[in-house]
Amino acid sequence: MAGNFVDYVKIYCKSGRGGAGSSHLHRDRLTAKGGPDGGDGGRGGHVILRGNDQFWTLLHLKFRKHIKAEAGANGSSGERSGREGANEIIDVPLGTVARDGETGEILFEITENGEEKILVKGGRGGLGNVHFKSSTFQTPRFAQPGEVSTEMWCVLELKVLADVGLVGFPNAGKSTLLSSVSAAKPEIADYPFTTLTPNLGIVSYRGFRSFVMADIPGIIEGASEGKGLGHRFLRHIERNSILLFMVPADADDIAGQYQILVNELEKYNPELLDKERLLAISKADMLDDELREEMSTLLKEELPENVNWMFISSVSGLGLDQLKDKIWKSLNDD
Repeated sequence: MAGNFVDYVKIYCKSGRGGAGSSHLHRDRLTAKGGPDGGDGGRGGHVILRGNDQFWTLLHLKFRKHIKAEAGANGSSGERSGREGANEIIDVPLGTVARDGETGEILFEITENGEEKILVKGGRGGLGNVHFKSSTFQTPRFAQPGEVSTEMWCVLELKVLADVGLVGFPNAGKSTLLSSVSAAKPEIADYPFTTLTPNLGIVSYRGFRSFVMADIPGIIEGASEGKGLGHRFLRHIERNSILLFMVPADADDIAGQYQILVNELEKYNPELLDKERLLAISKADMLDDELREEMSTLLKEELPENVNWMFISSVSGLGLDQLKDKIWKSLNDD
């Protein structure tokens, strides 16, 4: 499945040109020299992005590099307007950000199902000569040409939409947690960087309620500078309401690892630190009650006072219900 997840594409988009207005003068068997009756040209088609909650990747655009909308038809006699060019509608997953491919400027983002936004506008149709007649100029023999089409390179980036994002070093137990609390089946193995793409899972909660959890590929120190896989996927964390940091119980320095993760997020985007944060000490089934008590005392001294932390085990189920309670409370606090 890793090869099927595409979260970045660059595409060439071209809107339709506008149809030309008509400069026709009315003639029929009863009228030798009628007035102007040229119709307007049709608008060229737009290139439009549309949100579709059935899509989770940009894979369908990976090999579709050139997208062109239809041109508008020319106006004709009898003040008949030309047909508008058909729009080219591109379905994209929710959380897709559109950028100008040359400047990098953010144009807009798609966050709702069915939401439509124009990526490249079609050219306006030209006015027919009927619009230019007047009492002093009764037979204009000209009309407006249609506007030319617009073309540009556009970058589409997908930022995963989830309530909770799992943040941690490789092999911190993120994938195991996601598979334990949801129906998601991420790859789980005992080597670093098992997770190569974000995985989403719907976590069931009490009373048929639920929230969405995302497993983000492991972050290492220096990820904000492009090391490892973290830099590529840090943008997915920007859309999460809560960041759940995970550090394994057998780590040499739990507080130190937590601080490294926080520092990497701050370097990438300082606004990430404004999000609600929880810290889960994973793989706690390896600790007996006495060791957990000793570690708790140590963590209270080493971790900042505002850090809300707890022990969990995805294997034994230790603390998972309490973790879901905390997440739900945080998501629904005003």
